[in-house]
Amino acid sequence: MSGGGDREDEVRRMLNGPHPQVPADLVRRVAERGGRLLRRRLFVHRLMLLVACAAVVAFTVWAVAARPWEVPPAETTPLEGW
Repeated sequence: MSGGGDREDEVRRMLNGPHPQVPADLVRRVAERGGRLLRRRLFVHRLMLLVACAAVVAFTVWAVAARPWEVPPAETTPLEGW
């Protein structure tokens, strides 16, 4: 096997060595950041829902006014007796 044991030994030495100091307010800062991210995500979801509802309303108003399902009236009158 090539070098698998060397890597494991190096990782073990790193983990057994001195650990870096963690800031005392790390949990508070992470919680605040997570709260901001959740609020931002909720705002974006609500905004997209509002835009989708506005699009549905706009389409409905257009469809009621334009009535695209009806055949448009003929622009010329049919001649009878020909």
